[in-house]
Amino acid sequence: MKSSSPWERYKRWHCRVGSLGISFDFSRMRFESSDLAKLDERMAASYQAMKALENGEIANPDEGRMVGHYWLRAAELAPQVEIRDQIEDALQQVKAFAESIHRGTCAGAGGWFKHVLLIGIGGSALGPQFVSKGLGSVLRDRMRLWFFDNTDPDGFEATLDQLRGELGQTLVVVISKSGGTKETRNGMLEAKRAYDQAGLDFEKHAVVVTGKGSELDQKAREEGWLERFPMWDWVGGRTSEFSAVGLLPAALQGLDVDAFLEGARLMDEATRTQSHEKNPAAMMALLWYLAGNGKGEKNMVIVPYKDRLELFSKYLQQLVMESLGKGLDLQGNLVNQGISVFGNKGSTDQHAYIQQLREGRDDFFVTFIQVLKDRDGDELMVEDSVTSGDYLFGFLLGTQEALTENERESICITIPRIDALTIGALIAVFERAVGFYASLVGINAYHQPGVEAGKKAAGQVIELQRRILDQLASRPNHYHSVGELGSILGGDDAPEVVYRICQHLAANRSDQIRVRSGESFFEDRFAVVK
Repeated sequence: MKSSSPWERYKRWHCRVGSLGISFDFSRMRFESSDLAKLDERMAASYQAMKALENGEIANPDEGRMVGHYWLRAAELAPQVEIRDQIEDALQQVKAFAESIHRGTCAGAGGWFKHVLLIGIGGSALGPQFVSKGLGSVLRDRMRLWFFDNTDPDGFEATLDQLRGELGQTLVVVISKSGGTKETRNGMLEAKRAYDQAGLDFEKHAVVVTGKGSELDQKAREEGWLERFPMWDWVGGRTSEFSAVGLLPAALQGLDVDAFLEGARLMDEATRTQSHEKNPAAMMALLWYLAGNGKGEKNMVIVPYKDRLELFSKYLQQLVMESLGKGLDLQGNLVNQGISVFGNKGSTDQHAYIQQLREGRDDFFVTFIQVLKDRDGDELMVEDSVTSGDYLFGFLLGTQEALTENERESICITIPRIDALTIGALIAVFERAVGFYASLVGINAYHQPGVEAGKKAAGQVIELQRRILDQLASRPNHYHSVGELGSILGGDDAPEVVYRICQHLAANRSDQIRVRSGESFFEDRFAVVK
């Protein structure tokens, strides 16, 4: 580090949020006050953009939408009374419904609900999974959460296998903002089949979280599902954890949703100050910018030293990478922005990628997360006056020191304990940092054109599969080569795609689609056999 001693830097670049007891050590990043000063003008614009966003100005210009996830934990800040009332009503709806489940006044065919099967993907699952893992307890939880978070048939079966015989006591929560997400739709249909096979009425065991008037909302209303909870177009999926998306499963699990919201609210208050050094979210954004030369040239490695925070890096992958990974800036210029995120947990990483972080490519900065409170129960001395928690702390500090010795950059966030308050605060500080960074580099953090492009491409594959099936069925028992199928179908569909679709069909519908292997794989021929 430059100029001052490590201890002087630690004192100088140590930021504490007193209301939460959370501190941020930025001293091991390679920067000086003069580096920050060069970004003062950009950061001033970022503060103004954030203020305008919270005041209700259009912050997602590509979709013409406000961005209101900060209002979810402080409804009084919403720019319209109608929005404030919607937020407050939704929170009360969540609490009342969870209470009815816990009291047994709303029950399933098998009696009191014991399980929750959450069906969602991306922001509709990652947040609930992280919070459930972070705060859950087998002994204290009111209900146990399970997840369908993909469109993997084997994954569906693995989860349902653990719920066999207890579906009548399993509440299904289907989450899709648009109501048309295919992965979520598939999971819902798979769950419904399981209920049908068990002789149960799926609709009497299901609730939905979706946009008002969506196809899914209409379906739930017409079929008489147990309850319908709102989502709004001014809340993006990756920032929806403080809406019914996250609050409903948390409340059903029996977690303290009020403390969760309060942690986020207090962090929001702390990160509204326009003094960089007192604003941890602003400092994080500035140092991300400096570390990566404003172009995301360094990866963000998240290493929490706590098992309960294991899923935090997975949650942050979507929050950071979907928000910041953009091809165009706000002026339409090609910029290819983004910061890659990966991580696991300490001290597991002592035996994984820390070796490369210390001695390999210097293409990263680490964010360590330290939890002061080791456990709630009695300590065990594994050596004379040494506990397991002492070792965990020793590995954290030792690893950070080892990286510093090789001039590898790191930030350390220290939280007093794992509880709803601190988990809410952790999510909130990264949400704000992402927003600040997006302003610094001039991109829209609140849309996801790349995701939409992927969905469109997947739809095209499904349509091509339908055409291939129709062609094979039109000439049963005739074995088609990939080239024949391509020429018959017309267009410029890549032979590779045609081959891989046929390969997939033959592997999964062998009672209908057969393959006759050629000398080389590309000479394989496919047919509908009757």
